[in-house]
Amino acid sequence: MINLEAPKKHAALIDQAHQVAMNMLRPISRKYDLAEHEYPKELDMLAAMIDGLDSSGASEGAGATGVRRDADSDDKTVKNGANLASVMSVAEMCWGDVGLLLTMPRQGLGNSAIASVANDEQLARFKGTWAAMAITEPGTGSDSANIITTAIKDGDEYVLNGEKIFVTSGDRADLIVVWASLDRSKGRAAIKSFIVERDNPGLKLDRLEHKLGIRASDTAMLILEDCRVPLDNILGSPEIPKTSEGFKGVMATFDATRPAVAASAIGIGRAAIEFVREALDKEGMPIRYGLAGTKLTAVERDFMEMENLLQAARLLTWRAAWMMDRGLRNNLEASMAKAKAGLAVTQITQKAVEILGPRGYSRSLLVEKWMRDAKINDIFEGTQQINMMIVARRILGYSSRELS
Repeated sequence: MINLEAPKKHAALIDQAHQVAMNMLRPISRKYDLAEHEYPKELDMLAAMIDGLDSSGASEGAGATGVRRDADSDDKTVKNGANLASVMSVAEMCWGDVGLLLTMPRQGLGNSAIASVANDEQLARFKGTWAAMAITEPGTGSDSANIITTAIKDGDEYVLNGEKIFVTSGDRADLIVVWASLDRSKGRAAIKSFIVERDNPGLKLDRLEHKLGIRASDTAMLILEDCRVPLDNILGSPEIPKTSEGFKGVMATFDATRPAVAASAIGIGRAAIEFVREALDKEGMPIRYGLAGTKLTAVERDFMEMENLLQAARLLTWRAAWMMDRGLRNNLEASMAKAKAGLAVTQITQKAVEILGPRGYSRSLLVEKWMRDAKINDIFEGTQQINMMIVARRILGYSSRELS
């Protein structure tokens, strides 16, 4: 049975994440929203702090974790709760600022990919680095199976060619986890992920995107032109299976990253709800719980619905992370959490701006920024529609060919 409370042993870690969000991220949130593409120097102190925690062994669950399963093990007990602690920490930090969290050193989505599928040697070799993840291409959005970036074996190296867009932290990260095809004629079975060092001469920055939200985070377009990487930089097996099972292994990365994105949405949603509650209290309009719906004001009903949306998203997300800690397949739960949280935070922040009126729409408050930041959670790591399709396939037992 899942315990819906934060594990006691992670309470200090979660509190620490909240303190960082409140005292370090929230105060500079507007500064770097306005100064798009300017690196937040204040985050270097946080990176040093995380390194200190890591060396002391006190950082369990603080960073980008992943999902590693032992298919031969019958032991389904919770080993350490690191994934649950991680998503709870992400939620706290995004209560402060999601864009700043996305640009925090060594906390990239690529780190989750490495943690999920890298072998022991790769885990040791790339420990302490900052990894971004490059999947989307100009002609390939949510359908990752249509990737056209190629990786051709040449001696003791792979040669990568292609373009990647919307790469979060693509300019600042140390490593880029690039999805490419070993043989496009073999379809999705040949899709693999490769670790490319950011200073590789074959990897070039084409441009940085100007965005609606998460403006503190750099989002890059990258070009791979005869980009050579060592053979041992491929994540997982280099063999191309006869079926798409290998691609399923690559896609399993999302089982770890989607709960993290859902946690990001939860943090933003909670920030908006708490701000609205405080504003209503100051106006002498506290939320009156326990009354019949017919006796509530329209604002009270809207506010309670905002809380309901957040709670549902939170419980789905915690469950998806809890399953990772037990070594259970959480593909369905990860997609449910991501779909629900992305939609919920979009509705919550829009309603928060509406309730607060003209001031909510102005830059005098952070609420309008949260509304802009919120939308990305409904888009990256698989759009709302893609995640809903995955949920439908899993529940109905359909393949991607049968339901697309």
